[in-house]
Amino acid sequence: MVSMLSPGQIPDEIPTLANPRDEEWVENLNIRLVCPDCREDPPNLTEEMSQGDVVCLSCGLVVGDRLVDNRSEWRTFANDDVGGDDPSRVGKATNPLEAGHELETAISFGDGNMRSRELNRAHAKMNQDKGRKSTSEGYARIAQISDQLGVNEPACDYAKHLYKLTNNEKLFKGKNAEAINAGCVFIACRQLNTPRSFRDVNAVTRVSKKDIGRTFKMLEKFLRHHKHSRMTATPGSGSLKEVGDGFEDKQATSAADLVIGYASQLLLDPKTISISKSIAERLNLVGGLAGRSPLSVAAACIYMGTHLMGTPKMPKEIGKIAGVSDGTIRTAYKLLWPQRERIIDPGWLVKKPEHKQGDPIGDMKRLPPV
Repeated sequence: MVSMLSPGQIPDEIPTLANPRDEEWVENLNIRLVCPDCREDPPNLTEEMSQGDVVCLSCGLVVGDRLVDNRSEWRTFANDDVGGDDPSRVGKATNPLEAGHELETAISFGDGNMRSRELNRAHAKMNQDKGRKSTSEGYARIAQISDQLGVNEPACDYAKHLYKLTNNEKLFKGKNAEAINAGCVFIACRQLNTPRSFRDVNAVTRVSKKDIGRTFKMLEKFLRHHKHSRMTATPGSGSLKEVGDGFEDKQATSAADLVIGYASQLLLDPKTISISKSIAERLNLVGGLAGRSPLSVAAACIYMGTHLMGTPKMPKEIGKIAGVSDGTIRTAYKLLWPQRERIIDPGWLVKKPEHKQGDPIGDMKRLPPV
């Protein structure tokens, strides 16, 4: 029944006609491409991306052509070019540290005439960014320091992200760049549980321990404030998660943390490394050698652990790695000797069923007397 409307009256509901274009397209999976000659089911077809054709493997008939290759292209012709032109259409992977700087325009020399060179030089001068150059130099120096310290890749990336964060906030404007790099590496190692001492960082950066400590305190304060401000920020802002969000207050580097790094440089076996670390942890619970430097405590624990397990290392060898004198190690060992019954687990001195052939077994008689 059609209702009549008076002049000027608006209907309550305006009927809408269904538009076929408004419907969402859904692929019909019942439609399959079959070779018209062979009519095999299932079809024996292959895609030749080099030619853009769909070919039947049974009879060789070209069933389809002008096929679009949607796969990633990882080829590069940078090493084959002659005139400086790189026809690569791939580009390098996105780097979050560069913050969009990888998207840029480059003008080639072309045929090498004077006008092309002048155009290239003018373009390079116009796009010169001092901030980007200093950031790239900072990344390179952090990677070099991390390599010299034997720091793993996650800690190196953490240090680079931390450098980028402080650089964006202008936290160390006008400060010593080498001290900033050293502080970023130091705090990154501590946050990722691979700590290094001030002395280790000082040996590869030529930055005084005082400057490293001052930079570390400023970074720690900044990250603590940054984390608090991010937690109290308005939710749903859509900002990306940054390094400062996961910052945790860590205690000072302990002797047990340093033992693993020193023992690895001494090429000790995993069993001896584990025993030396356990000695340092038990010593911390007992309270022996309280107030002494973690470097000398770690060296003394390695000295005791290696002798206990039958792979002795002399104080001079350990001191060269730990950066302490052999006399300091002997003095710490003298203070460690009275605690030997409390810090050595009796289970280390007996052979267990899970022991493999060649695994060292501890013996208290091997410990050098005081």
